[in-house]
Amino acid sequence: MRIGIVEDDLALQELYKLWFATAQHSCACYGTAKSFLEALPKENFDLLIVDWMLPDSSGEQALKWIRANYSWEIPVIFVTARDSEMDIVSALRAGADDYVVKPAKYLELVARVEALGRRIKPPSVLQIGVYEINQDSRQLRLRGKEIELTQKEFELACYLFLNSGKLLSRVRLLEQLWGLNADVDTRTVDTHVSRIRRKLSIAPENGWQIVPVYGYGYRMERAEAPDSGGGPAT
Repeated sequence: MRIGIVEDDLALQELYKLWFATAQHSCACYGTAKSFLEALPKENFDLLIVDWMLPDSSGEQALKWIRANYSWEIPVIFVTARDSEMDIVSALRAGADDYVVKPAKYLELVARVEALGRRIKPPSVLQIGVYEINQDSRQLRLRGKEIELTQKEFELACYLFLNSGKLLSRVRLLEQLWGLNADVDTRTVDTHVSRIRRKLSIAPENGWQIVPVYGYGYRMERAEAPDSGGGPAT
């Protein structure tokens, strides 16, 4: 998973990065509510961790902004030294999904993150227009016909479809599909995108297109079939 963290303690930021990298997750840390909220529309986080006491705001105010302006679907965990019953109730009512009292413990925090991640796991069989993705059998069909894909091609196709409309950087795709320490470069992403575009006939006539963004990455978008032209006969 990709985790967004707002925490002003630099030592804790480094600790979180180490913990989540060890658990095979990636994260980005922010020291202020302002920088965190500005980053949300540009990033593609699967889960957020919010500290209560921030230099420029409170975690509760940041959470209310997230729920009002960003998403009610993304899980949010509060991690804070405040441990009174009323504080916990206030955070949960503001939209938090879980609450961890500092000092957070490595195994417990990772377990809570992964438990929330399982709740938002998509169904095993997805029908996306003319495409059908079966994540259990790792099969992808176009108009009922199974398309032969390698493991990485299947994973990339799934990730692009499940994150349609989002701008995904090459680095992000490498982290998610090849691992944080994979010995590959961004040209690997370009090669795999080209292959799945060809194999899956991803084009407007099938309702989708993969849009390259120069120097950054790709975005999977819904598309309308081109007009056949000619109009009605007269």
